[in-house]
Amino acid sequence: MKVLVKLLLMGMLFGLIQKSIHAQGGESAVPFLILAPDSRSGGIGESGAGLADNGAAIYWNPAGIAFLTGSEVSITHSNWLPQFNLDLFYDYLTYRQYIESLSGSITASITYMNFGEFVKTLDSPTALGTFRSFDAALTLGYATKLSSDWGIGLNFRIIHSKLSDAPVGEEQGSGTATSVSFDIATMWRPEKFDIPFIGDIGKKFSMGINLSNLGPKIYYIDKAQADPIPTNLRVGFAYQVFSDQYNSLMYTLDLSKLLIDKDSTESKEFYQAIFTSWGKKPVFRSIDYSMGLEYWYGQPGDFLFALRSGFFYEDPAYGNRKFVTFGAGIRYDIYGFDFSYITTSIFSGGENHPLSDTLRFSVTIGWDGIPGQSRGLPRGI
Repeated sequence: MKVLVKLLLMGMLFGLIQKSIHAQGGESAVPFLILAPDSRSGGIGESGAGLADNGAAIYWNPAGIAFLTGSEVSITHSNWLPQFNLDLFYDYLTYRQYIESLSGSITASITYMNFGEFVKTLDSPTALGTFRSFDAALTLGYATKLSSDWGIGLNFRIIHSKLSDAPVGEEQGSGTATSVSFDIATMWRPEKFDIPFIGDIGKKFSMGINLSNLGPKIYYIDKAQADPIPTNLRVGFAYQVFSDQYNSLMYTLDLSKLLIDKDSTESKEFYQAIFTSWGKKPVFRSIDYSMGLEYWYGQPGDFLFALRSGFFYEDPAYGNRKFVTFGAGIRYDIYGFDFSYITTSIFSGGENHPLSDTLRFSVTIGWDGIPGQSRGLPRGI
């Protein structure tokens, strides 16, 4: 089998494992764009659209950065699908900077997914050389407040995917594709929010909506064989359960849905699919649910320690991913470190699952700004 076909099949397998895209009624290229990129959110069940209070909000909900000041840089590394031993890994670099003259923050991120080294062949096993395959994306954004309670965030992204080296023999296409996409998001963090029989939960509650990866189809061979990118709608909530001088507990909940629609002949454009991809089955079955708890102990300016846990659920008809996450983090002065861990053993009968034992590691440096709104500190700390 020719190398390009091998890589396309591998890409489809990766996509099926990550998001079960066929089960959702469509096919998507570059599934790395919907990979939960950072360790902190990875530890709380891969949720974060309602929290979005650090640099990784560029992915989860860029509007959350509208409420932050100061500067922050972070990097995450993870070996992906470790059960396959395929040398898959990704790196995620983020940067944000508040600029007073712009009344908001500029943001940037680089995502790099490495698929490893491959041997180039034709129909015979004779090696013609080797090459490395990867996906990458550069995201630039801006976030600002519309009012004291509302924020908005916008991202523009350049996507580059190299699945194959230069074609040989009768192979068609270059095996390389480039496209663009954009995100639009909003965040509501009320100063006052009265709920009957409960009281005012303002400053404790937040809600975010992120419509991401809006953009044209991407193709490796020709436009007739183009596939959509993974347009996604994410709605998230966060609530601070309690907070005192030394302790803080946050609950998060995200609902996420792929907006991809493909019939027997072709996939629809993103501006059509966001309306037509809801399908005939009950809508709630096509939604992924993720939630988590994050506990912090300590005080700003001193040593802070965090424990995290979460749960991710996907309906059996749409991929059947279920896993529990754990994580921890520390903050000292301007520095932070986080890690997260995925386990699926309690749902897979103890058998090895491609996602099991996935670890993410993140390092954060934040400076300047208002305490609790910079230096990578969680909201409310």
